[in-house]
Amino acid sequence: MTPLRTLSLWPATLLAAMVLTLSACGGGDSPSTPSPLVPGVANAGQLKDATPINTVTLADLTAAVGAAGSKLPGAVPRYAVTSWRLTYMTSDGFGREVLASGLVSVPVKPDGARSPVLSYQHATIYKDAQAPSNQVAATEPPVVLASLGFIVVAADYVGYGASRGSQHPYLLATPSAAAVLDLLTAARTWRQTRSLNDNGQLFLLGYSEGGYTTLAAHRAMQTSASPHLAQLMASVPGAGPYHVGVTLDAQLQRVRDESTALAALVSPGRLSKLGTTVRDEVRRLILRLVIPDDADVTFQSTFLDNFLADDAAAIDRDSNVHDWKPATPIRLFHGRDDQTVPYAASTRTLQAMQARGAGNTVTLTDCTATPASHLGCVAPYFSHALGQLAPLVRDL
Repeated sequence: MTPLRTLSLWPATLLAAMVLTLSACGGGDSPSTPSPLVPGVANAGQLKDATPINTVTLADLTAAVGAAGSKLPGAVPRYAVTSWRLTYMTSDGFGREVLASGLVSVPVKPDGARSPVLSYQHATIYKDAQAPSNQVAATEPPVVLASLGFIVVAADYVGYGASRGSQHPYLLATPSAAAVLDLLTAARTWRQTRSLNDNGQLFLLGYSEGGYTTLAAHRAMQTSASPHLAQLMASVPGAGPYHVGVTLDAQLQRVRDESTALAALVSPGRLSKLGTTVRDEVRRLILRLVIPDDADVTFQSTFLDNFLADDAAAIDRDSNVHDWKPATPIRLFHGRDDQTVPYAASTRTLQAMQARGAGNTVTLTDCTATPASHLGCVAPYFSHALGQLAPLVRDL
């Protein structure tokens, strides 16, 4: 459920043998994959439908939070939660209009009560059934967070839910941000029809791919002068591959460390020289290893194609979200022992933002779990996130 989780399991000897065998099969560039388009679609954020899903009781929520394995073990539910599935218009990884879906979970409060809005971005998933609007239960973070008093909005992302069959624009900044911002717009329209009042506060949370998408959405709000920006209080992204180039370099280095032959042939700066046949085979093998055999969603490979072409400019344009100056607080969180998304992805983000004058607007907190691994820091992340929100949030 986390990005790049199996890259560390590349069979280095197999890959090395494959590269050695194919290295004489010709040179030249492989066919390019279209880059994501920047402009939004005409109907972006248009609400299409709202379907009630269920109501989870306070007793069930309290039991779920207290059970072993809870992602939010320190949370104290206060309300039952009612959830809806919204469908809305957004854009895919090629700039095309697509019907997408997402979850809105609302705490059951007295009529007229106001609530802060929390946009929750989920981590990498490989099955459509795991998308937020398809998996609405007392154990799921969006529902638990809503039980604390937030109106929670959680995009399924393109490729899941109503947009299943479309390619998921994995680690592509523009469509990742669009799925979040357009759902926020559609959810605001829906809330107005039901007289569900927000209190003017918006928060962004997410871990792993969700952390990446959180930062992409925050940046898009700021650079596009989004109407949601005026309500944004803070973003708390955890363990995200914000610098995609650094993330993939680190994973490739782990593979090179396992094989001397591979280290000589496959290295940053030489990937584009492997030749068309070799690169296409490496790409196929990597995608097969990254995505489980039982996955029922399709991942767009632009991020990987850019990397294999040694195209740093394309990676920066299409994927990286680390180098800009935020005007609203960003509270990064990461574990130093993370072997899935390298800790350097967060330190480079902190350094880049502070070099642009962000100062204390952006901070980085280390996960203190032992070991501070990617999965081992999930529960500590949620504790950190709630702690960061506590001094700011009202009307829970």
